[in-house]
Amino acid sequence: MSIYLDYLTEIDSRATQGLAPKPIDDGKLIEEIITLIKDAGSEHRADALKFFIYNTLPGTTSAAAVKAEFLKEIVLGEVVVPEISVAFALELLSHMKGGPSVKVLLDIALGDDAAVAAQAAEVLKTQVFLYDADMARLADAYKAGNAIARDVLESYAKAEFFTKLPDVEDEIKVVTFIAGEGDISTDLLSPGNQAHSRSDRELHGQCMISPEAQQQIVALKAQHPDARVMMIAEKGTMGVGSSRMSGVNNVALWTGKQSSPYVPFVNYAPIVAGTNGISPIFATTVDVTGGIGINLKNWVKKVGEDGKAILNNDGNPVLEQKFSVETGTVLKIDVKDKVLRDEAGNELVDVASSFTPQKMEFMKAGSSYAIVFGKKLQTFAAETLGVEATPVFAPNKEISVEGQGLTAVEKIFNRNAVGVTPGKVLHAGSDVRVRVNIVGSQDTTGLMTAQELEAMAATVISPIVDGAYQSGCHTASVWDKKAQANIPKLMSFMNNFGLITARDPKGVYHSMTDVIHKVLNDITVDDWAIIIGGDSHTRMSKGVAFGADSGTVALALATGEATMPIPQSVKVTFKGKMHPYMDFRDVVHATQAQMLKQFGENVFQGRIIEVHIGTLLADQAFTFTDWTAEMKAKASICISQDETLIESLEIAKSRIQIMIDKGMDNAAQTLQGLINKADARIAEIRSGEKPALAPDANAKYFAEVVVDLDQIDEPMIADPDVNNPDVSKRYTHDTIRPVSYYGGTKKVDLGFVGSCMVHKGDMKILAQMLKNIEAAEGKVEFKAPLVVAPPTYNIVDELKAEGDWDVLKKYAGFEFDDVAPKTAARTEYENTLYLERPGCNLCMGNQEKAAKGDTVLATSTRLFQGRVVEDAAEKKGESLLASTPLVVLSSILGRTPNMDEYKSAVQGIDLTKFAPPQAA
Repeated sequence: MSIYLDYLTEIDSRATQGLAPKPIDDGKLIEEIITLIKDAGSEHRADALKFFIYNTLPGTTSAAAVKAEFLKEIVLGEVVVPEISVAFALELLSHMKGGPSVKVLLDIALGDDAAVAAQAAEVLKTQVFLYDADMARLADAYKAGNAIARDVLESYAKAEFFTKLPDVEDEIKVVTFIAGEGDISTDLLSPGNQAHSRSDRELHGQCMISPEAQQQIVALKAQHPDARVMMIAEKGTMGVGSSRMSGVNNVALWTGKQSSPYVPFVNYAPIVAGTNGISPIFATTVDVTGGIGINLKNWVKKVGEDGKAILNNDGNPVLEQKFSVETGTVLKIDVKDKVLRDEAGNELVDVASSFTPQKMEFMKAGSSYAIVFGKKLQTFAAETLGVEATPVFAPNKEISVEGQGLTAVEKIFNRNAVGVTPGKVLHAGSDVRVRVNIVGSQDTTGLMTAQELEAMAATVISPIVDGAYQSGCHTASVWDKKAQANIPKLMSFMNNFGLITARDPKGVYHSMTDVIHKVLNDITVDDWAIIIGGDSHTRMSKGVAFGADSGTVALALATGEATMPIPQSVKVTFKGKMHPYMDFRDVVHATQAQMLKQFGENVFQGRIIEVHIGTLLADQAFTFTDWTAEMKAKASICISQDETLIESLEIAKSRIQIMIDKGMDNAAQTLQGLINKADARIAEIRSGEKPALAPDANAKYFAEVVVDLDQIDEPMIADPDVNNPDVSKRYTHDTIRPVSYYGGTKKVDLGFVGSCMVHKGDMKILAQMLKNIEAAEGKVEFKAPLVVAPPTYNIVDELKAEGDWDVLKKYAGFEFDDVAPKTAARTEYENTLYLERPGCNLCMGNQEKAAKGDTVLATSTRLFQGRVVEDAAEKKGESLLASTPLVVLSSILGRTPNMDEYKSAVQGIDLTKFAPPQAA
């Protein structure tokens, strides 16, 4: 009983934090609990029963397997537990989702006891998470003449597991809660610095927004027991930044419905809204939980007599309020007519986009992936019976415009579409299932992905996935007790599931903490691929990649599919010539600034950015695609020339080979398979059989942005604008300023070169700048700390081979040591160079931090409040984002430079060469 007693000790410890007993996933603990249940005289029996019934995680956890087998014994009459009748045992099995529970239900339904077989069959008809082995058992039994199997298959062919569910209500009463003004990052809903607790849903729920906000939500629910709380981003977009399932889980925990009375802290159906709607990546996550995302449009631009937007003194549009959604406002979502109404019934705004037939299915089923599995199950049953599947689900939305060519993303979706009308050409707006080629899971969402896989009873990666990778980059910088407890367990699970893992559970190859996006960019060896990754920066420069929540990643791993609409595209081309002292990062920032100036609004939001990058290799082009998450784009696609793509694929092959040489390939030889696919793609390009992906000349775009390189004549900085009097304009990534704005006097407390936005060229620029400054000044002195985190180990190895690492070491006050990694986060920095372990480091915000109130200049992507740097009582923390040369020079000066200082520092350095095809 030692495990059980340890569990009781843990319960006491959690109680001091105001937490309930942690849900059980350990089969050994459930075995001890069952022993106690069988012992009528045990003092622990009553509690053991509660833990068994109400606190055991479902799916494929070892606990679920033991629980399912015990329930089977009860159903078959082999064990009698007075509190658990046969009917109740079957009900408990019905809530366990799949895997062991489906196996048990099949055992009983296909067994010899006719009385309980029929009861088990009725439960089986409600289940959707069946896999190949389960379906094969049913098919074999049916072919052998089993009447129960026929009955179950006939139910599946009619999709009764879906049709017999309650419909979505015609009207949903809501009470509003404004979570913040301006864009709301998922960091507010699930802070990155609390990533370690994400798999402990109750504990993680305590970090959402603030304790005060949580109390407000509880009070609203008490005041309005007949209404659901709708969480709102006032004057902004809800859920920008990361595609964070834990954020939606937290919102659902505080405002949603309980998924099952027998599974604690797993809620679904949250309702979220924003003045400017829901960010694309967050909308997908909301769908996973069967939630509702609403575009309020409650603030609109004030327009003058000339029809143009009226601007304030800062050049921003003046907004007028159409209707109020202040906290505590009661509204009604009219689902039937698809409009939002006030309490009196007056129409406020059309919300039809929130209630498409597909989204309504997700809401009815309680999750998007229940629909994916359900469709697959119905198709299987109909084919096995030799009948037509009953039309139940909304058909794929297929939009085809005669005579209209295809954008790059439309071409990729047409190549990968599943279950569409044969021969039909699909355009933007179509809503389809697509095959996923590459999948990535990162380490702070991976624990949740593993939970999702267990919950949907998946045990092995789909055979149609070309390759999948589990990273270790988000926990790379500090190997603390939390990482030591969580990461090995995650790596073992994912390795067994079939992924290539950064850390070897067997300890054979050296642990690799390479940034996930960089690895995915390398293992994507087809420009026609679709990539799904558990991070918003899953934006590859080959193929089209979508950042996704942990649930969508799990679904892609388990099924090799995803369901999504084909997005519209915005075409980006270039004119003019790049100044030799400019870095490509400046082109990236200028693209955003020039787009906003040209259109007056963000035309990238929710769309694909098709950037005609031309001769820029995949590593450098990734700087652009990576940043498109901050542009609020759905994804991005690089249009490369044939020879450029071939060279990028050759680089990818060499890096995959390094992984193979380290011993990272698996029994399925996934990595070798990727090299073979790269060779095949190169052969297609060289033969002319299939050139590099390019849109048709007559493709239709939502907008076309032409970036004038001549206008980019000084370094550009993305500024969080922390003191803007309009709070909705802070931390938006849209404030892009030239360095001259700061007059050479902006104090910089810390510099950071690293994360996914840098490549090998950035490290060489850093080394060359140090050599130049030493040559000119006789020495290099840092007036602010400079933290450097190379994105990958192979870059470190190449820098060592080429001599640049020695240059960096010369000025370093700290160099990472994999043999003895840091076990605690740094709390103070000296004015020196820190050579950190490859990985995300400061950008993630869950381990290393700048000092509170610091002004940080970084190559990072995140300027969210509290992410890289938290506020101090006397000063707000600032995370300004810029190019590598500007960050390096500012760290040496302790301030932003003037243009003369900057030009002098980069003179003679070969910054990014960029010569894209010129705009027509």
